[in-house]
Amino acid sequence: MLVGLARAVMEKTGKGDRLNKREAESFKEQGNAYYAKKDYNEAYNYYTKAIDMCPKNASYYGNRAATLMMLGKFREALGDAQQSVRLDDSFVRGHLREGKCHLSLGNAMAACRSFQRALELDHKNAQAQQEFKNANAVIEYEKIAETDFEKRDFRKVVFCMDRALEYAPACHRFKILKAECLAMLGRYPEAQSVASDILRMDSTNADALYVRGLCLYYEDCIEKAVQFFVQALRMAPDHEKACVACRNAKALKAKKEDGNKAFKEGNYKLAYELYTEALGIDPNNIKTNAKLYCNRGTVNSKLRKLDDAIEDCTNAVKLDDTYIKAYLRRAQCYLDTEQYEEAVRDYEKVYQTEKTKEHKQLLKNAQLELKKSKRKDYYKILGVDKNASEDEIKKAYRKRALMHHPDRHSGASAEVQKEEEKKFKEVGEAFTILSDPKKKTRYDSGQDLDEEGMNMGDFDANNIFKAFFGGPGGFSFEASGPGNFFFQFG
Repeated sequence: MLVGLARAVMEKTGKGDRLNKREAESFKEQGNAYYAKKDYNEAYNYYTKAIDMCPKNASYYGNRAATLMMLGKFREALGDAQQSVRLDDSFVRGHLREGKCHLSLGNAMAACRSFQRALELDHKNAQAQQEFKNANAVIEYEKIAETDFEKRDFRKVVFCMDRALEYAPACHRFKILKAECLAMLGRYPEAQSVASDILRMDSTNADALYVRGLCLYYEDCIEKAVQFFVQALRMAPDHEKACVACRNAKALKAKKEDGNKAFKEGNYKLAYELYTEALGIDPNNIKTNAKLYCNRGTVNSKLRKLDDAIEDCTNAVKLDDTYIKAYLRRAQCYLDTEQYEEAVRDYEKVYQTEKTKEHKQLLKNAQLELKKSKRKDYYKILGVDKNASEDEIKKAYRKRALMHHPDRHSGASAEVQKEEEKKFKEVGEAFTILSDPKKKTRYDSGQDLDEEGMNMGDFDANNIFKAFFGGPGGFSFEASGPGNFFFQFG
């Protein structure tokens, strides 16, 4: 009786298994139909139903893995592919899908092992052969990228990661390395876009948080950058890069603020020291260092170390060639050191970038100074300041005219006489212009004096001299010994 009962149970169970298999096959066929229509979500649902009915069928897991791969869910797909080959180690498609998932996730070594197993089962399988080559290519790109990152050849790293990502589109590690290198190259929007995509999928990804912070840090948004570094360290307390970046960001912020405070208080020496210390913190932070160089250049200009100020501003624009403030500061220093062509060049650069009325006027003023510098400097000829009074101009003329008068050098060589006569004439020109308020105004404003009909080559310096010293017979030079003269007035 017991034997009969057992036989009946087995028959019933066997019948149930056959029904389950038929129903599972039906679900699989429906899943295949949806897969063919590219309705992968429905295909996934039916393959899942098939697995629920027959959980030990390798092909069902393989089919669901293929569907998940089409949905871009490679990590979930990997689990199904691995289950399919655990159930049937001779399942070639299962090994191929496992390898493809490993490769898509960036684990090229594991992918190679899966493709190798597929080739052991079917050595002529063309897909396995190609995928094996692809996995080895990714391994090679990784090696090259690692070497080039150490060499700081970030462009080449980006190139290698782009190639690797063609085979491993779901690899966060490759994307993060690419994003970090883009940040180092100053391509911040691209780097942030990559990091943001990863954070949308995984908001706790410490590497992506670090890259977001790095972009902000290099864009001189230091306070916001620190927040991302701190968040990254919460997710991964041992994240070395985030730790270093956070420390540098805080130190830079503090030094820069201390330097700004010292400058506002008029303590230029201390401000110089603080800006210099800040510049030594992180040579990779180009944008912040450009501002620090410009700030230090401003300090040097206040200390009247104009050549040093120019050098600092030059370093600033080398780091950031769009930094308007540095060009303006350097242009002013060029004007102050009478390097007018250089000043014009800087103001032209500024005006091309920002066509404001203020920048146009600065350029116009520099062009005027350049024009004025190319004519005779009558103030320099007389040896007076540009703000000299009428009496100072007369006094200066008296001194220079007597110094260069031809009669005083009558015993000198012909060459010396010619040079002194030229200087005497220039002194007369200078006095003629600077002693006349109207002409002086035109000269100071950079206008051409010839527009008033003044041909400076035609006037007689002797007549000016005689008029100044009281007319004919009013003055003469007499020798009082070899090479000596004294002045005699009538």
